[in-house]
Amino acid sequence: MEKILFLSHTDENGDLSSIALEALTAASETAAGLGAELTVGLFGGTVTEALRRIDGRVLIVEGAEFGVSRYATDIAAAEALVKAGEATIVIAPGDSRTLRSFAGLAARFNAKVDTHVTGIETAGGLRVSRWFYRQRMQAQLSRTARPWFIAVEGGVFRPYEAKGSADVRRLSLDPPSTRTQVVEVRAAQSGTQTIKPDAKLLFVAGAGWTKKQKDGNVHVDEAAELILDFLKKADASLGSSKSLVDLQGEGQVLPFMSHLNQVGQTGSTPRHPKGLATCCHGEEPHVVGWRFINERRAINLDANCGWAQGKADVLYVADAFEVMREVNRLLG
Repeated sequence: MEKILFLSHTDENGDLSSIALEALTAASETAAGLGAELTVGLFGGTVTEALRRIDGRVLIVEGAEFGVSRYATDIAAAEALVKAGEATIVIAPGDSRTLRSFAGLAARFNAKVDTHVTGIETAGGLRVSRWFYRQRMQAQLSRTARPWFIAVEGGVFRPYEAKGSADVRRLSLDPPSTRTQVVEVRAAQSGTQTIKPDAKLLFVAGAGWTKKQKDGNVHVDEAAELILDFLKKADASLGSSKSLVDLQGEGQVLPFMSHLNQVGQTGSTPRHPKGLATCCHGEEPHVVGWRFINERRAINLDANCGWAQGKADVLYVADAFEVMREVNRLLG
């Protein structure tokens, strides 16, 4: 019989992130579908808040040394949890901290590993789904080899909910010797935080914001003010078309925009409940990045733009400057 281990770190508050709770749902549903035993493995500086969210058998590695993201301590804690859980299948959230050590952890157990998993099926055997070729091609994978390590993407499963009646077993683990010490964490992006993976709305700006408007002039400063004002009031995440971020060399790019905001083509494929595209033509490269947005709306002056060709649930044929001024006023 399969033994499934859900493996995750906790945050600085000792809680599980949203992507971790979604991965826990994936692990729970997989265990139920296979009739397998599920064990939850947690590590971090503290796990107190996380234990209030989950039930069942729980293994924990707890200590100040495991509270920060460091390869040596993360992989030592994870290895101890996998051994104690005697896992044949390990399911973990596909966040940046987990993925730093996930492949190395799998190598210690001579295991197979699949990351960026966007679906799990158990009927007729365990199969996982993921996208390839810039999210244009989906594949289903199955493996007979064990252990099998699986990292699940966020925005796919509903967050896990339970009463918090956990049967906890604490593992005693001496932290490995390290040559690094985490002094502080500095964000890579300065100024306004525009990338918010947990936001309910994705606001995507296109190159039209930097072009000449109906008065014959460009209004990049006003565009920046309108967009930042909306992001603040709606608590939205910011995306960008490739054409907009490529304008940086021409000096017309919005001051807070970078290639980290790019959606579609070689950019990201975010998962938000809703999305609003402005001044984007809406052709295939952009739609690829919007593949996992549940409700898609767009603002464009051209009624025949790409978004109008069945790619948007709602298309507003209007001037984006005028629309966003009114929206910000209503939100104000």
